[in-house]
Amino acid sequence: MALVKKSLKTRPICKVTFTLPPPMSAEAKTVALVGDFNDWSKENLYLKGKADGSFSVTVDLPTEQSFQFRYLIDGSRWENDDQADAYTPTPFGNDTNSVVRT
Repeated sequence: MALVKKSLKTRPICKVTFTLPPPMSAEAKTVALVGDFNDWSKENLYLKGKADGSFSVTVDLPTEQSFQFRYLIDGSRWENDDQADAYTPTPFGNDTNSVVRT
């Protein structure tokens, strides 16, 4: 997994590309990016499949903030990003969310 960040010079926006590479995405039909930046919606931010088997999406996020997120694969399997900036416990048990800092 990878997070690529590019801050804009003209606006307080950071373009963050979220990527779920193979083998994490092996046999996946859909991968949703779910986080506090989209109110944890499981249905409005999908990564696009690439020829190499990975999935990715680029999101504009405000700079100088932190956001929690996870990947939801095929609507049932949750994964964290192994290159996240940090991890924080979820309020729903003994799991963690990935954190991206812009």
